[in-house]
Amino acid sequence: METKDVLYELRTKRGLTQDEVAEKVFVTRQAVSRWETGETVPNTETLKLLSKLFGVSINTLLGSPQKLVCQCCGMPLSDDIISRDKDGTPNETYCKWCYADGTYTYSNMDDLIDVSVKHMANEKFTEEQARAYMKQILPTLDYWKRYEELGDHGEFEAFKQKLIGEINDLHVEGMPPVTKLNALVGSFVNLEYPLPGGEHARFLDDGTTYLGAQLISPFGGDRCFGVLACMDFILICTYGKDGVDPELLLYKKR
Repeated sequence: METKDVLYELRTKRGLTQDEVAEKVFVTRQAVSRWETGETVPNTETLKLLSKLFGVSINTLLGSPQKLVCQCCGMPLSDDIISRDKDGTPNETYCKWCYADGTYTYSNMDDLIDVSVKHMANEKFTEEQARAYMKQILPTLDYWKRYEELGDHGEFEAFKQKLIGEINDLHVEGMPPVTKLNALVGSFVNLEYPLPGGEHARFLDDGTTYLGAQLISPFGGDRCFGVLACMDFILICTYGKDGVDPELLLYKKR
């Protein structure tokens, strides 16, 4: 698709008029009309505003001329998993797991590899092969090549360790100690919990990246402990295979 077609489709899908789009990105209605006829294309700064307005990458606005990959983990990027900057603008350089609301979530390459290989392995691609591939590809990516420049000198890692200490200090009965927290996107872990009154509720934002861990229950069976945390709260639950039958154990404001 060309830029003119992409902009028209995004606008009409959201039920916006040309005047409404123009007002939100500080141009005239005539400018929006010229974009949609292909007479002109938005400039760089306007593309950034349109990217934030429609929640898609600039690459998508331009008709997807590039194949984007996360410059931290190497995952192919699509609009549903690209990260966001602190102001909510889509960032097409990283995925949601590696860069959350303006914060890099990995400072140790081995930790990223340990998390990634579990999701990459299958019948045709063993964990050993996945690990070897990651060790080869990660050093070629921009984040790791520029880590001294882009990294936060351990600040986020220190925050994770503080969270781990707070979680373990809760002494939840039967739950093994937390040793690591990984980035988890809300939409993948936003379970629906039954409430005492018979209602059900979700407590997470699908678009937010949290820190969390899955812990195997020492009592056996297929139930696991789930831990999720952020700057504002700590949530601990249990659930069965594939997240079925979740039970909320603790929700604590920080």
